[in-house]
This record gives sequence, structure tokens and C-alpha cells, in this order.
Amino acid sequence: MNQIILSELIPRSVINVDKPTGMSSNDVVVEIKKIFDLKRCGHTGTLDRNVTGVLIVALEDATKIMPVLMGLDKEYEGIMYLHKDIELEKLKETISKKFIGKIIQTPPVKSHVARKPRQRKVYSFDILGKNEKNVKFKTKVESGTYIRKLCSDIGKELGTGAQMKELRRTKVGHFLIEESHSLDEIKKAYETWKNGIETLLREVLMPIEKAIPHVKKVYVKDDTISYILNGAPVKSLEIIKMDKKIRENEMVGIFSSNDKLIAIGISKDDSEEMINKKNKSVIKIDRVF
Repeated sequence: MNQIILSELIPRSVINVDKPTGMSSNDVVVEIKKIFDLKRCGHTGTLDRNVTGVLIVALEDATKIMPVLMGLDKEYEGIMYLHKDIELEKLKETISKKFIGKIIQTPPVKSHVARKPRQRKVYSFDILGKNEKNVKFKTKVESGTYIRKLCSDIGKELGTGAQMKELRRTKVGHFLIEESHSLDEIKKAYETWKNGIETLLREVLMPIEKAIPHVKKVYVKDDTISYILNGAPVKSLEIIKMDKKIRENEMVGIFSSNDKLIAIGISKDDSEEMINKKNKSVIKIDRVF
């Protein structure tokens, strides 16, 4: 894709923000809106005030891709404080037997969802170090898993009690903490752009096309784009090429021949069926860009 001028790129971008401690996720969104002088802005997953790390913020038109960014797996590093010291081996054994794989978790009191038991998946929970009652850990979990509650449940299972002392989100899907930007860096990048230097801001902004590599792609003929932008469904004969193994009712990205995202749609059939449908509509348009 040809390089887009920055004034056009900003409203079609997301930013990987390194959220600082002491700010809510909404505080960060307000600050981003202020820096860029935007009307619309949103984040894709709340972090507590005292938790730092990866927070994905979508700007203007890019807020339309938020639904496909919200269910991504998360990774964290933190410190769990045990109310009573125990042997490292017992701690590892308890976590391995009770807290890896599918678990049942009731959201904490301060959460914004119904406090009903629900199933979540913990892919890993590794102990990085232990200093008496302080346990440094790294964990990868399914979206919607509460780490504070996970620490509390581990303490309850051990019979010692435990609480989350520190937490940093290091990864959301393909978004890495190493590639995140502080609010000061983002502000500096914007100000240097206003002074004629683009380099820093191009490093901060991630175009929506690059923000959704996990979303399967469907490429359509350029002469059909105007119809799609008006909400017309995609027909099989309008498709140039598409990713394999698209499932029925799966959200897909609809792209032009020059790799520009023009819409998000919902597949009516799997990819094999789409090919065989001749000229029938195979993708319903959900939102356009």
C-alpha cells in the first residue's frame, strides 16, 4: 500500500499505548483525544488504575474495528503476595493442577459485568521468582480473565490467602509491550509532526490494515467498492481472492486490490461454499470505512 499522508492516516489508526499507573483506561482515551483533537476515540480492554501496560486505543474511524480487537488473548507479568509463606514446589503444584487450562471464575465485585461464574482459559502461569511471600509470575490468559481474582483464588486454594500486588499487561494478541508508546512519546510525536517532522508519528500510528492480522481477508474487485460502501452485500463473483478456512458467521475484513480495508463483514457461508455460490451474496456488510 502506498504511504498515506498523516492527516488521512490518523483517523484510520490505532495506537499501542503503555498505560501508566494512576490513570484509568478512560483517562488515557481522554488524553489521546486531547493530543490529536479528536471527536471519537476508544479502548479495547479496561486496565485498573494501578495496572500498567498495553492498552489499544482506536482513533476516529478506526473505532469500527474494536469488536475484532476485544477478544484477543492477554499476557501479564506481576507480583502475587501470599498472606503466609509456603514452599515453592507446593505453589507450583497447586497452580499446575488447579489453575491451568479451563477454570471457573466469578468476576470481582468492582467489575462491570454480571457476577456469575463463567469459564475462562489460563494457557500458562509461570513463576519467575519468589522472595518469601512475594511471587513474581507471568501468565497468558483468555480475554476476560481477571488476574486479581486469579491470584485471590490461588491463595484460597493454598489455604494461605493471596492478593495481586503489582501487574503489567505485556501483550494483547499481537500487540507487544516492546512496541508500545508512553503518553509523553505520543504527545512529542504529534508535536514534531506539526513542526514538519513525520518520522515519530508514523512509528506511533498503526494503520487499521496492520492492526487486524488475525482477521481473515477477502479481496474484492475495485468496481464493486462503491456498492459495498453503501451497504450492499459481497457476492461470490465479486471476490478476487480470500483466505482459506473462513467459517460461517465469522467476521472478515473486506479489502480492495491495493490492500485497503474498506469494510468488516460477516460471512454467510464457509470459504468453500462461497466459491460454489456463483453470483449469490456470501458476506453481509457490518461496517464500512
